[in-house]
Amino acid sequence: MAETARRPDHRYGNRPTMKDVAARAGVGLKTVSRVVNGEPGVTPDTERRVQEAIEALGFRRNDSARVLRKGRTASVGLVLEDLADPFYGPLSRAVEEVARAHGALLINGSSAEDPEREQELALALCARRVDGLIVIPAGDDHRYLEPEIRAGVATVFVDRPAGRIEADTVLSDSYGGARAGVAHLVAHGHRRIGFIGDRPRIHTAAERLRGYRAAMEDAGLAVDDAWVSLGSTDPGRVREAVASMLALPEPVTALFAGNNRVTVTVVRELAGRARGVALVGFDDIELADLLGITVIAQDAAALGRTAAERLFRRLDGLHEAPARVELATSLIPRGSGELPPV
Repeated sequence: MAETARRPDHRYGNRPTMKDVAARAGVGLKTVSRVVNGEPGVTPDTERRVQEAIEALGFRRNDSARVLRKGRTASVGLVLEDLADPFYGPLSRAVEEVARAHGALLINGSSAEDPEREQELALALCARRVDGLIVIPAGDDHRYLEPEIRAGVATVFVDRPAGRIEADTVLSDSYGGARAGVAHLVAHGHRRIGFIGDRPRIHTAAERLRGYRAAMEDAGLAVDDAWVSLGSTDPGRVREAVASMLALPEPVTALFAGNNRVTVTVVRELAGRARGVALVGFDDIELADLLGITVIAQDAAALGRTAAERLFRRLDGLHEAPARVELATSLIPRGSGELPPV
């Protein structure tokens, strides 16, 4: 039988305890505790026996029990919108790096843009005694977190604000970024500019639409209802919006895409058309530099890092009113947003 074969008495989930180590080494429980925690008062021979027992049994210290005795679990939760969205990769990594620097473990999950799933996930993390939460909200009512916050769970919202509660929030300047992107298209001669965005109930989508309208108003341009399309980021819906705007008697000559997923679909749709249509997308996308896509870039890593640092300041005893931090975006011209009207 191979050495890796399961022992007849092995049962998954039954991990060796300090009591098991003490019995094997022939010492008291307190002696094992001293060795495990690196405390003095143990002779070299006894320490050797304890370490041999630890290795033989595969014992690992129960950090959860240890930190619970200190009143902290050394873990924080991150509730994302969609783990598959490339935007959240750098954000999550930045949160993890800050957590690690504070000796904490990050536990994350996805709400899939479902408010009920967001609430279920956030409360499940609280039930597991995380010290704090960073939430990218799917819903617009977060009163369900009030008891948890009162109980000491530090909570920071990122990318979108909390709904119906006061809480620390870290955002990108969606309004200002969209306004700058559309103004850029206007400056290159466009007067009929289409906007394709996410669902209107989403804070970032609403703010980017507001920025679009403000830029058009700044330029003295009326907005035709047929130039605006909000809804799911499903590729089929976005392709239909592009086709509709380009089939108008006076078609749009430029498009502003409200987020990275919309931009990707718009690029694919425009690639099959002979007529050049200018494009600016909100959020940078992979290969945008090679494809020549002009974007309004937001710093996802800075969002995550700022939110996590705020969270750990709260955990370290910061007492002040909830703050709203808004990070600037940047326009990166690469060619698609500089095309002249046809």
